[in-house]
Amino acid sequence: MSLLERLTAEIASSGPMSVARYMTACLHDPDYGYYATRPALGLDGDFITAPLVSQMFGELLGVWAASTWELMGRPEPFRLVEMGPGDGTLMSDVLRAVRHAPGFLEAADLWLVELSEPLKALQRERLGEAPQWAATLADVPAGAPIILIANELLDCLPARQFVRTAAGWAEQVVGLDRHGALTFALANTPVAGLLPDAAVGQVYEQSAAQAALGSEIGHRIARDSGAALLIDYGRANPGFGDTLQALRLHEKVDPLARPGEADLTIHVDFPAVMDAARAEGAEAAILTQTDLLARLGIGERAEALVRARPDRSGTIGRQLTRLIGSDEMGELFKACAIFEPGQPPPAFEDAA
Repeated sequence: MSLLERLTAEIASSGPMSVARYMTACLHDPDYGYYATRPALGLDGDFITAPLVSQMFGELLGVWAASTWELMGRPEPFRLVEMGPGDGTLMSDVLRAVRHAPGFLEAADLWLVELSEPLKALQRERLGEAPQWAATLADVPAGAPIILIANELLDCLPARQFVRTAAGWAEQVVGLDRHGALTFALANTPVAGLLPDAAVGQVYEQSAAQAALGSEIGHRIARDSGAALLIDYGRANPGFGDTLQALRLHEKVDPLARPGEADLTIHVDFPAVMDAARAEGAEAAILTQTDLLARLGIGERAEALVRARPDRSGTIGRQLTRLIGSDEMGELFKACAIFEPGQPPPAFEDAA
């Protein structure tokens, strides 16, 4: 039985499911979920992430991690954690960059937080057995300062969707049409809890999972000290809009068409993530990806690469534009830092 058949049977038996439940099944079902069975990254896959665009991205995050460690007083040991490490490219570039920081690697206790077995296999191929793996952040031992990086993780966490109707808010759910095919519909039951006022037709997305991760990271940093850097596409301010999308072979496809065969994402609600972290005693700040990488020196790094390889100047220029261009990743992607009160990490000293 395919995932489509299982979901159809579940809805026929139990009624429509939330968008959050649908996302979780499509991405993480142990037998048919996208990340559990067929994650496809890179030019030949379904989507490409910043570390796969250019080595500059991971190298600069390595500079950020090493500088953060210096500001923390060079603690030893400390947990160096990446959540959602993909195929290991980002951490590979980070580790290459931090070799220039004396003592960093010796002090680092490296952890990768990953659920996908296919991705774990790719990470082992690239990084060897140096890292330790955990299924959740809670499985990474506490009791030491932490420096955490997560790139394009939050957008894969499930979210519910609500639509403002003339009668009030109604939850958007996944049900069946009269032919038995998956379709979006509005639930008949009243929406519990307060939602912001909005015009009729507006869509409001709410991710308990994103907020819960912000809370967990904030609690960890407030207790053990450290800093986290979360990079993803999403909102820097509260807002509305239907941002659910499915990507397959770098093309947007119908999210309901082939459950488990495409990557499902939703824009990150950074204000909710930051509020949750602050509620645990941490501080938080946000920049665009353009501002983060510019402050970390991506222009200078690109110039150095061109000097070393003049024959690749065109490619390096295109990579730079992809990472920081306002009509590329630069403005859509945000960088959120969570940190100890009064201890902003590099690039975030004057961010709000």
